[in-house]
Amino acid sequence: MADGDDAFERILGDLEVSFLNLKERYQQIKQDQAQQSALQQRLEAIEAELQTAQSQLQITDLKKEAQQILRQLEALTVNLESRLINWESLREVFWQAVRFAGLGMVVGWVLRSCVG
Repeated sequence: MADGDDAFERILGDLEVSFLNLKERYQQIKQDQAQQSALQQRLEAIEAELQTAQSQLQITDLKKEAQQILRQLEALTVNLESRLINWESLREVFWQAVRFAGLGMVVGWVLRSCVG
């Protein structure tokens, strides 16, 4: 029975790690989306400022800031695409949960047969 306990603990540990990784990815996605939204709003504000800009220096500064924001948005987009929920990892978590539940049922049946 010790081998079954070890396997159960290993599977449970793997499931916990996978869940924590998923939770971490989700939090990072939320942060990146919030930052992306803020950068897009700033970009819209710069576009409005460009229409009312008076000096060439002001226009140049606004264009530089817009280019920098566009680069940041591009990097965030790549980061979001790479961090989106990986269905392969979810499939692994699903099967670990199935194994965990199946092992629990087997242990329950064994205990029931010993008691009953």
